[in-house]
Amino acid sequence: MLDKLEAIQERFYYLEERLSDPSIVSDQKLYAKTNKDYSNLKEVVEVFKAYKEILGNIATAEEMQAEDDPDMKEMAKEELNELKPQKEKLEEKLKVLLIPKDPEDEKDVIVEIRSGTGGDEASIFAGDLYKMYSRFFDRQKWKVDVLSITEGSVGGYSKLVLEVSGNNVYGRLKFESGAHRVQRVPKTESQGRVHTSAATVVVMPKLEMEDVNINKADLRTDTFRASGAGGQHVNKTESGVRFTHIPTGIVAESTDARSQTQNREIAIQRLYQKMYDVQREAHNSKVAAARKSLIGSGDRSGKIRTYNYPQNRVTDHRINLTLYSLDKIVEGDIDGILEALQVAENAEKMKAGAEGE
Repeated sequence: MLDKLEAIQERFYYLEERLSDPSIVSDQKLYAKTNKDYSNLKEVVEVFKAYKEILGNIATAEEMQAEDDPDMKEMAKEELNELKPQKEKLEEKLKVLLIPKDPEDEKDVIVEIRSGTGGDEASIFAGDLYKMYSRFFDRQKWKVDVLSITEGSVGGYSKLVLEVSGNNVYGRLKFESGAHRVQRVPKTESQGRVHTSAATVVVMPKLEMEDVNINKADLRTDTFRASGAGGQHVNKTESGVRFTHIPTGIVAESTDARSQTQNREIAIQRLYQKMYDVQREAHNSKVAAARKSLIGSGDRSGKIRTYNYPQNRVTDHRINLTLYSLDKIVEGDIDGILEALQVAENAEKMKAGAEGE
């Protein structure tokens, strides 16, 4: 573990130097990436520094314990009793920090909230979830854009789609996907009976469309005589240009301009656009498949969490966590739930890592 941490520290100092390099500073995209990599290593390096300091203090205390002076021995013993638990605590923290992160954790997200079973009450609950998350987003200082909104017939929303951007957004919100169930007396209930309704939440990492990258070796270029209006010049010269992307079979051509050079530019732009459209369609299909796998049936039986108003209780069924602080949670205080879910995931990853060794 120490060798790995030393390597991380070296990388951290290297990135620190790069951040003052004028060639990096002048390139906004590269600077942002370098700064993000630097920030991601900062906590590990700080904890590692504290850990090395503890190790040094333990070594000094053990030397003191070897002295003949009884007072020195006693002082060293007391110091070791304090230092060793600190060392163990930092070791556990470092193990967690060294767990490989999901590369998608840093991505911004698309959040979709839909009313499920329960009629009007489900729409009202979807609105309550929206308020809860909005307050949480504000606390995180994340940027939120409402992409689409469909209001319910008596309040709340039947569907909301948000784009949320900031630091480690998907890493924090990825556990929220699934059916959320509410148990309470609806405002429309005259008999005072508790009803159960549901809403679904889907959190998907925002997949950036990659720039179209065409390898020239994958292109076949053909020139040909243009036909149609244009007079003698069009018929006598091979001004038409056709590009074929061999791996995909996508074809684009141009005879719009008089010169072959201009047609070449037009044709390559058309090819880029066609390939972009194909890539975008594949991207959209991937998003649709991800949404379908996350959303479930939207009914009450597939719930991940229950919000019980009469008992002021919230239960996350995946980790058997029950908190009697629903009043605070609906105000956006969901950090405790998210951290417990993260701890559970880290424990699974550490267990899987230990079994693989």
